[in-house]
Amino acid sequence: MQINLSGHHIEVSPALRDYVTSKLQRLERHIDNVTNAHVVLSIEKLQQKAEATVHISGAAVFADAVHEDMYAAIDALTDKLDRQIKRHKEKRTQHHRSNGGSKRQEL
Repeated sequence: MQINLSGHHIEVSPALRDYVTSKLQRLERHIDNVTNAHVVLSIEKLQQKAEATVHISGAAVFADAVHEDMYAAIDALTDKLDRQIKRHKEKRTQHHRSNGGSKRQEL
């Protein structure tokens, strides 16, 4: 997975870069075909904001999180992305495992 990390009104330190990379690597345990992720870390007044767009096969998943601590915002962001990716995966598997389409059994 290719990760594009940028900062808005913040300098992205190597520690922040490593933290974001390790958190986003955890998303690959649910779905294999994550192609790339674009993460923007920003500061707006006293709030730290993390937002990301993750491209997976057939969809792009977006989430953002705001917190007073940047590491907590990144944690919340990855939790939101994790839930959305799980929901997308379940939707795909349920759609392809239908029971013969519109055929119905008669009693």
